[in-house]
Amino acid sequence: MNEGSLSRQFADELFRALRACRTVAPLRDRASLTIDDAYNISLGILALREAEGERVVGKKIGVTSKAVQDMLGVDRPDFGFLTDRMQVAPDAPVQIAGNLIAPRAEAEIAFILKSDLIGPGVTDDDVLDATEAVCACFEIVDSRIENWNIQIIDTVADNASCGVFVLGDQRIDPRSLDLPSLRCEVFKNGVLISEGFGSAVQGSPLTAVAWLANTLGAYGVPLKAGEIILSGSLVPLAPAAAGDTFVTKIDGIGEAQVRFC
Repeated sequence: MNEGSLSRQFADELFRALRACRTVAPLRDRASLTIDDAYNISLGILALREAEGERVVGKKIGVTSKAVQDMLGVDRPDFGFLTDRMQVAPDAPVQIAGNLIAPRAEAEIAFILKSDLIGPGVTDDDVLDATEAVCACFEIVDSRIENWNIQIIDTVADNASCGVFVLGDQRIDPRSLDLPSLRCEVFKNGVLISEGFGSAVQGSPLTAVAWLANTLGAYGVPLKAGEIILSGSLVPLAPAAAGDTFVTKIDGIGEAQVRFC
């Protein structure tokens, strides 16, 4: 089977797994795949989602902190796309049954862009200049790979293990903030379970977004004005179950909340 046919086969398999809320065996164990192959698989999944009416509203970088890399056994960041169907309103519950498999919550700083970022060559200052506002965010990651047994090939192919995301209500101008020093706290059912700083994501969330712009730029994909960019988790991932409520508080930015049913 040629590379194109194999990518289409894996894209179809992962798309069916996404819709059926089931897992598949790790792709890396079944074929010799490169990062480019994995990215092409993710594009195939995106095309199938768009064919059903979904619309791209942003992009994400994931697995940016050493804590999350160690937890998942991944040695570099991953990247993927956000669609309108993945965005959950701040006051809406996230239903697990029929939608997610083994969700984990992670607190992040989301960027809302006012102008395009086109790599390569994007710097932290370019990201700041292109940003309209930042806000607190929960990304709910969810792997279609069995038992979260992922390496970088598996997670890039699986759209960076993205499930859904929820933005907080507040929008803050990042020019007034020292993003690396911002403290993040995460509470699960009222109990503090983790804390971290903006520096957890590649030293700065700006650096993480620049990395994403430059990585996708190599594939000819810009970060576009109006898009939401998730910059990576500031804390370790936390498993979520029906009945759980998570709140994150990020200094200078505000809060985000997600509840599961």
